[in-house]
Amino acid sequence: MAGPLQRLRQRRLRLGPPAAPSPRDRRQRPPLIGGSREARGGSGTCHGGVIATPKAEGADWLRLRGVAPPMLSADWSVREESDAGPGEEAPGTGGELSRSQVCGMLPELSRDGAFLQGHPHVLVILGASGDLARKKIYPTIWWLFRDGLLPDATRVVGFARSPLTVELIREQTLPYLKVTPEDGPRLAEFLALQSFVRGQYGDEASFRALDAHLRGLPGGDRAHRLFYLALPPSVYTPVTQHLRALCMGQGWNRVIVEKPFGRDLGSSEELSAHLSALFREEQIYRMDHYLGKEMVQSLMVLRFGNRIFGPIWNRDNVACVVLTFKEPFGTEGRGGYFDDFGIIRDVMQNHLLQLLCLVAMEKPASTNPDDVRDEKVKVLKCISPVELQDVVLGQYVGNPEGPPEAQKGYLDDPTVPPGSTTPTFATAVLRVANERWDGVPFVLRCGKALNERKAEVRLQFREVPGDIFAQQCKRNELVVRVQPREAVYAKLNTKKPGMYLRPEESELDLTYGSRYKDVKLPDAYERLLLDVICGNQMHFVRSDELHEAWRIFTPLLHQIEQRREPPIPYPYGSRGPPEADELLRRAGFLYEGTYRWVPPHGPDPHP
Repeated sequence: MAGPLQRLRQRRLRLGPPAAPSPRDRRQRPPLIGGSREARGGSGTCHGGVIATPKAEGADWLRLRGVAPPMLSADWSVREESDAGPGEEAPGTGGELSRSQVCGMLPELSRDGAFLQGHPHVLVILGASGDLARKKIYPTIWWLFRDGLLPDATRVVGFARSPLTVELIREQTLPYLKVTPEDGPRLAEFLALQSFVRGQYGDEASFRALDAHLRGLPGGDRAHRLFYLALPPSVYTPVTQHLRALCMGQGWNRVIVEKPFGRDLGSSEELSAHLSALFREEQIYRMDHYLGKEMVQSLMVLRFGNRIFGPIWNRDNVACVVLTFKEPFGTEGRGGYFDDFGIIRDVMQNHLLQLLCLVAMEKPASTNPDDVRDEKVKVLKCISPVELQDVVLGQYVGNPEGPPEAQKGYLDDPTVPPGSTTPTFATAVLRVANERWDGVPFVLRCGKALNERKAEVRLQFREVPGDIFAQQCKRNELVVRVQPREAVYAKLNTKKPGMYLRPEESELDLTYGSRYKDVKLPDAYERLLLDVICGNQMHFVRSDELHEAWRIFTPLLHQIEQRREPPIPYPYGSRGPPEADELLRRAGFLYEGTYRWVPPHGPDPHP
């Protein structure tokens, strides 16, 4: 059965006769990366995401596998079969695949030979008994293992205060692993790689025991070690201190930190200073899982890989940019955690601000992680702190006409403190004061218990000057739908079919479910965890980027907390407070309500 990443390459490949390398190939071929199938004497050779097996074994389909393996050797030639008919465009150049095509994943997912298939790796999950580990981290590691995307010599070690065993880990994670009957033998192999160490987060002896356990695994001290902090921020300080002092190996050592990265600028700076005193910036991976989503990563290609968007992606043509994150459910018993942060810290200051950067930034010099992040920081430096007059805050209340779960408001959640003024909805207008975007409002909207599940980027363009159609043409829009039903579509005006010259609003639609029918998009955590293993920090937040993000929102957050004014109530299942729509109108967004995009397969059955 094809795995989720296996279906990303929808090309049928066949092996051609062996071809000798050209002199140019001999000069450019990098050294083989240790631990490949070829180096181990296996029957298959891994070529940049494609495993080619000898033609004598009858392999017609090449299986997508790991990343950063050796390039094509002189003994292999990969050719492409095209299904294009006469006069049709073939999906590629035909003939031998170029090295860049075959190893297309190499530049993104491997840096300086960091991904070594045969080198021992240890993934240490601190907080192994928590929700994040059970629902996301263990399933992600399983999916990568199932699809052959982990280095071959990988071990997984859990660390927590709770008494756990491998069997308990299996029981707790199994509902989230998406295991099929055919996966049984593979799952048994995966569980055989697991182990667990019990300890206290502030106890030095516990971390000495963890280090002793890691030394006893294959590879010992020389294994690469990845520490995933699936922990509350309150214990980051003692845990990272003990890791640095007691648990560093001789290979690379990397640390994943999940958001929230502090509560405001001051606490974030304190955390950053603490981490930077222990680890180098290239060892720290601040994870915002939204940066691993397919459509978020597509924004760079959409912007900088298409000539048609360059001339219109500016203040002369764009009237307004709206970045939206909507959830159709409330806190669902987790209000105590949410109440400590609120919707601005939980979504707006990270997820939506990252989307804003990708929309507004200038073209980076390359796809090198620091080149990309440099441009994001430049955008953030052009944004002034958000003012309260440019914000609408809301808090959902029960809807007596809705289903049972909708009849309870935020304050009805027993885990929420009585009388809480924490907003569950926020709309804010930001402005980027640079040559490209000066005067264009960027509207960030996010909320819980709304009328639908949706995350999208929407650029609304200005009216066509010199209108000749008696104001019948609507504003054009380009929409990148992040979730659900991933899509890119453009709203435009066409002639309505018939006898008369009458404009009608329609769309150009790239819905991924229609265009890529057999492709199962990888989970965001899969991409990001693989990036960490490969040493690619492009989709992770850098310390100066984090500083600028908190600079923009900290004054607003402090003002909200000092005033403690009740947010505007809105019914569970609604669009949010009407005042938010009025703010959008004042900002320059024109909602005409004459057209609504419907996915090709009909409305989302699970909005």
